[in-house]
Amino acid sequence: MYAIVTINGQQFKAEEGKKLFVHHIKNAESGQTLEFDQVLLLDNEGTISVGTPVVEGAKVVCEVNAPLVKGDKVIVFHMKRRKDSRKKNGHRQQFTELTIKQIIA
Repeated sequence: MYAIVTINGQQFKAEEGKKLFVHHIKNAESGQTLEFDQVLLLDNEGTISVGTPVVEGAKVVCEVNAPLVKGDKVIVFHMKRRKDSRKKNGHRQQFTELTIKQIIA
């Protein structure tokens, strides 16, 4: 059984026991249980339910493993050739690590 769920404006494929790294959820604490009810698609052993826009009565229950995890560093480098102009910036995105506990259909 899996579901396509919207979390913080992004769509994720959620299966029980899997870990997800979603954009940082501000008020999340370690061990807290979160429920997401914007389920767009639900596959229950071959029976597919597609929502219009969401599946009624379906939700995904998650547990917060780590409220703040930093992603890999992304280097942004701008250069204008023959102008002696260079700019280098780095960025690390903040994520929240979730474990999918249950999919309620």
